[in-house]
Amino acid sequence: MTRPDELITLRDFLRWAVSRFNEAGLHFGHGAGNAFDEAIYLLLHALHLPHDRLDTFLDAALTEDEREAVFALLERRIEERLPAAYLTREAWLSDFSFYVDERVIVPRSHIAALLLDEPLAPWIDDPAAVASALDLCTGSGCLAILLAHAFPNVRVDAADISPQALDVAARNVADYGLGERVTLLRSDMFSGLAGRRYDLIISNPPYVTGESMRALPAEYRHEPALALASGEDGLDAIRAILANARAHLEPGGLLVVEAGANRAIVDAAFPRLDFIWLESDNGEGMVFVLQREQLPREQLPQ
Repeated sequence: MTRPDELITLRDFLRWAVSRFNEAGLHFGHGAGNAFDEAIYLLLHALHLPHDRLDTFLDAALTEDEREAVFALLERRIEERLPAAYLTREAWLSDFSFYVDERVIVPRSHIAALLLDEPLAPWIDDPAAVASALDLCTGSGCLAILLAHAFPNVRVDAADISPQALDVAARNVADYGLGERVTLLRSDMFSGLAGRRYDLIISNPPYVTGESMRALPAEYRHEPALALASGEDGLDAIRAILANARAHLEPGGLLVVEAGANRAIVDAAFPRLDFIWLESDNGEGMVFVLQREQLPREQLPQ
């Protein structure tokens, strides 16, 4: 791509970026929901400007070095179809910022909204009483960090099968100064957690079906498939969680699992379980809750 000489101000670059993003048919599913919002985010990031002060700077002329930096970032977004978070090395859940790169999926969990404000109310009456929690399939460690924020006395185990993901999680845990409260563990589901029991288990596991994996937009193909794919019906990871979670929950403990758009598939696969599907600001019926006593004593088929 050639940078047009006519692009001088931030407003010029914003208009041009939105047009080019739409022309290229980019997919927006990693934070921003449309070309305009993502262009604003990338421009302000590249110019080291606050994310909430766009109007103040719209008509400011960019220096030549700034024009080169902005154009290079926009060009990579268009040509490489990289998610914006991989370009900026940051992702946001509400007011929380996390380092991310291609070793982890870009954080976008519906569970995050349930951990903010009144965390998991009404199932948890007293956040201070939660002493132990597990974030299974932790990835970047974002939900483990939100657990530590939501429950002031909790000690969190953050488990993942990927050592590369755990390296990213370690950076985020260190950035938030939570090394004494969040323990990172390498584990294939519960296989490395023998003898550990928790008041609360949360998980945003892989749940993309085979059909959906084959149809993924280019942006999602930059993410590790290990963190997305979960068998042809999308339930391999959820089966393993439901089969083993009871043994790792304290009496009265709570299991919270994200299943994405697979509610109907989950309900059909486990007709004897009384799933409670939650609503949040970010979606409805994407996350289910089960108490320990609702989980089967015998192992479900995996």
